[in-house]
Formats: sequence, C-alpha cells, structure tokens
Amino acid sequence: MRSIALAVTPGMPIFDLAVPCHVFGSDRPELPDPWYELRVCAVGPGGEGAGAPVAARSWFATHTPYGTEELITADTVIVPASADVRGDPPQELIDALREAHRRGARIVSLCSGAFTLAATGLLDGRTAATHWMYAALFAERYPAVRLDPSVLYVDHGDVLTGAGSTACIDVCLHLVREDYGTEAANTLARQLVAPAHRPGGQAQYIEAPLPERTDDSLGPLLHWAAERLHEPLTVADLARRAHTSPRTLARRFHAATGTTPLRWLQGQRIARARELLEGGELPVDRIAELCGLGTAANLRRHFARAVGVPPHDYRRAFRSREARTPSAV
Repeated sequence: MRSIALAVTPGMPIFDLAVPCHVFGSDRPELPDPWYELRVCAVGPGGEGAGAPVAARSWFATHTPYGTEELITADTVIVPASADVRGDPPQELIDALREAHRRGARIVSLCSGAFTLAATGLLDGRTAATHWMYAALFAERYPAVRLDPSVLYVDHGDVLTGAGSTACIDVCLHLVREDYGTEAANTLARQLVAPAHRPGGQAQYIEAPLPERTDDSLGPLLHWAAERLHEPLTVADLARRAHTSPRTLARRFHAATGTTPLRWLQGQRIARARELLEGGELPVDRIAELCGLGTAANLRRHFARAVGVPPHDYRRAFRSREARTPSAV
C-alpha cells in the first residue's frame, strides 16, 4: 500500500485540502487493491501538530492523530495551498519536508503550496508551477526557482508542483497514473467527471471566452478524432469534419482547450500508447500503427519526448510497479 501524507496548516483553503482527501482517502473497490493509505498530518501554530485541531477556516477544522512524524515516513507528501503566500511557512513543516525528501519521498505541492516547497530549497534551479495569480510574487520571493506560470503542473520525479484550483484534480490523476497506470486513472476520472488526462504543459487558463452557441462545441469532433487515432489525421481532416477552415478551427481549438489541434492529437496518441504498453504484449511497431504514429522509431522519439523514457523502458517500469503491488483475490 502506497502511503500519502497530506500536510495541513492553519487557514489552508478547503478545496485544495478536499481534492486529495477525496481522491486518495475514499474507498474505491473498483480500483487497484490495496489503494492508498492517506494520512492527514497536522502542522499547527507553534508546532502543536498531531492531536491538535487545525482550523482550515473559522468554520472548518481537522482533527487527526497524525503529525510530522508520520509525514516524514510517507511515500508521497502533498502540500496543499498556503494560507499566506507573503508569510513564511512553519519551520517544522519545512524541516519535515526536507527530511521526507532525504528519505526518498515524492514531494508534491498544489497551488500556492509551491511557496512552501520553494522555502525548503528543493525547487532551487528547477522549473516549477503555481497558480498564475501568484506568479509575480513567487518570482520576487524565490528567484532561484524557474517559474512557469502557464502550465498545469511540472513533474521532476521526486518533486512535483501543480497550479491552482481544478489543476489539483489533474495533479492527483497524474499521481494515480504514475502509480497504478492509465486504466486506473481513467476509471477514477470518469467517477470524478473530470478529463482523464490534461498534460502538464497545457495552459492553466483560456484567454478567450468559450463559444456561447451549444452547437459550436468541439466535443463531437474530439470524440470522432479520438476514435480514429490509428488514421493519419491532419488539421485539414479535422477542419473538414467540423465544416470550417483550418485557421478557424485552430482559433476555436485554442479557445476551448488551450492548445493546438496537432498538440491535442499528439497528446491523445501518446496517452493511447501508454494504455497499450500497460495492458498487453503488442510489439512497439504495432502500437505505433494503432496510435497513428506510423513507425516504431517515430513512436520512440515522440514517446520519450512526452513521457521521459522510451516505450520499452516504460512498459518494463510499469510492470515492475505492478508486480510490487499486491492484487486482491
């Protein structure tokens, strides 16, 4: 069972606290068993910690037997949004995060929790994400960190930073995908009524308003394209299907998704390749054909660029993780 520690500090925003509790702390019999062991770890004012109620708001408080000792020994530590981005986080929490990282834990921040991670020094010299509203202040306070205010999340393997609000869901689904695979993440996304996968590099917010006309939705087009990933689809093909010009389609696409048609297609093809690598014995050249990437060499190039490892290494690593996770009988 993978353990997750959720660091709770006074005044913490409710949403950023609730999302990981719901994702990792709920019983999910239809997903891999064992699921996660969630520890809500209190870090109170003055270092009160375990056993002391921590008020996230004046009308909401957490009562938990866990404190920094349990946080340090967890496999993954999640730091939700900070109550005060201009103040300093509790020193007890900073010390615990450094020790957890030293012991090999994966450290994750949600929204303005990146301020807390930056205070530990773990982000120095690295790219990080946070809510775009805090970009200027973050850059001013932590110049040693390369902030990218436009992306949903940045994953370095041992440290992951995510943007704000609904991007918390994307980060949590990303963690599930890394730990249990694409099928588990997709199943969970359906339960949450959330997109199964939004790449970390996708834009945080969309400048242009969404179309007001309901018949102008790209939903049917995206569904049509997702069922034909094995075909050599082009922007011109998508435009013809949508009965519009490539230029107009590109504009509508960016307004609705924050990315371009080709990047969206590429992301869908890589996601499909991950599913096939995880779920069967198909050779890489066959997977390349089914995903619309043509050749094994093309798949290896694009897959490694998007995921960070070649397809064979990804399959081997996924099966190694799967073998270490006991299954229910």
